[in-house]
Amino acid sequence: MHTRIKICGITRPQDLHDAVALGVDALGFVQYPKSPRHLDLETLRHLSQQLPAFVTPVLLYVNADAAEIEAGLRAVPNATLQFHGDESPEACAQWGRPYMKAARIPDNGDFDLLKYVQDFSGAMAVLLDAKIEAFGGGGHRFNWAAFDWSQPQLNANTRLVLSGGLTPANVTDGIALVKPWAVDVSSGVENAKGIKDAAKMQAFVHAVRQAH
Repeated sequence: MHTRIKICGITRPQDLHDAVALGVDALGFVQYPKSPRHLDLETLRHLSQQLPAFVTPVLLYVNADAAEIEAGLRAVPNATLQFHGDESPEACAQWGRPYMKAARIPDNGDFDLLKYVQDFSGAMAVLLDAKIEAFGGGGHRFNWAAFDWSQPQLNANTRLVLSGGLTPANVTDGIALVKPWAVDVSSGVENAKGIKDAAKMQAFVHAVRQAH
C-alpha cells in the first residue's frame, strides 16, 4: 500500500514548494490562533493559491466558531477540514465538506479507539495524535503499543492517519505497526515552530517510501 503523506503547519512559500516537490499528498494550514503556526486569512489565501492540482489543502481548527470556518472556506474553497478539538460528529459534518477528526490519545492509552472511529464514521479520516495541551504540533508520541492493530476494525481501516511525534527516524516503525492509510508530520520536520527543514522533509518522505 502506498502510504499517503501530509505535512502540517506550513507557514512559508519556500516550505510549501519544497514539500510539493517531494510529492506529498496534502499540506496543513493551522487556523488555531493559539498556535505558533497560525496563519491569518491573507497569508492562508496566498499560500493555498500556490498549490498545484491534486495536492490537498487542509485547514486545521480547534473548537472554532462558525464564522472562523466560513472565512477559511471562503479563502480556500477546495479545502479539506481538520478538527482537533472537542467537536461532535454533527458539528464536523454540518459543513458538507470532507473532514478529518483528531483522536487525542492519552499516554496511558486509555482510549476507546474503536468507538471513536465508529462515532466519526462520516469522517474521511481519523487522525491518531497524542493528547497534549497544545492540540497537536508538540512532537509528542502516544503509545503505539496500547492498541491491538490486528483487529479487523482497525487493520482493514483505510481511514487511519498516524500522527504525533513522527520523525524520519521513527515513521517506518509506525507504519509497520499501525499500517495507517496516511501519516501526518509537523514538528518532526522543523528547525523551529512553523519553520520547516527541507532536508528533514526529504528524509521523512524517503523513510515513508522505504517502509514499503
